Amino acid sequence: MLEIDVYLVNSFTDNGSGGNPAGVVLIADHLSYDQKLTIAQAVAYSETAFVSKADQPSVDFELSFFTTTGEVDFCGHATLAAFSMLYKKAMITHGRYVQRTKAGLLAVVIEPGGFIVMELKPPEYLEVFASTQISALIGIPATILDSTQLLAEAISTGLPDVIVPVPLGYLDQIQINEHLLTQFCKDHGLVGLHAFELCDQESSLTASCRNFAPLFGIPEESATGSSSGALACYLSKYVSDKRSGKFIFEQGRAMNCRSIITASVECRGLSILKVEVGGLAQELGLLQLTV
Repeated sequence: MLEIDVYLVNSFTDNGSGGNPAGVVLIADHLSYDQKLTIAQAVAYSETAFVSKADQPSVDFELSFFTTTGEVDFCGHATLAAFSMLYKKAMITHGRYVQRTKAGLLAVVIEPGGFIVMELKPPEYLEVFASTQISALIGIPATILDSTQLLAEAISTGLPDVIVPVPLGYLDQIQINEHLLTQFCKDHGLVGLHAFELCDQESSLTASCRNFAPLFGIPEESATGSSSGALACYLSKYVSDKRSGKFIFEQGRAMNCRSIITASVECRGLSILKVEVGGLAQELGLLQLTV
């Protein structure tokens, strides 16, 4: 039996509050798949990150990510939580690091003061969906969705989500049909659905967002890093006045857990070369488990 320390961390916090909680195990080198799953289930957050030593000089850490139902290739908010704890526990200093994940080798930059920016995979544009395919999933009529003049599209910057635009004022009206969304995600190889409404030009925010992944036991998530990267790519591709390459997203408002996520894209012509998301994290506490 092993005694395991699990740090509980809120990622993408707004002035120290809000955010999305993740579990972090900083020394996970000898844990098995089943032990990691048991820990993630005991933590009962949407994701728990496990940090192990890398086996090659060009990689600093190897990270794996578990929901309460199994392993996923990548998790943005759990990456932020993990590197925040590595920094706060003085295991690393500010600078650039490379993590190996099942989504590939990805850079993480820790700025002085603890603001963390993580690189995501360049976008994969997977499938476009008509409003009639999305309407029943979120409880908003197709005619309302059509008024955005934008289609839903599945995009992956590490994990595949369907990005769904809704008109301003309709984001909080979404009513997810979890059974239909779960089946939809199974049918199309998706993790979940990331809905957004564009904010007024006067706002400092680019968009407000909501994320749903019932297939992985997540009814709603208050901050989603990989989906924020996908949304930044979507806006750069389809919304002409959002092509500045820099974005600020709000998520979790409907959960009374407001989170702030920055995102940026680097383009060359119509191609996106680099996607990054960033934010701050706040330690919540420590959970000690025996596995």
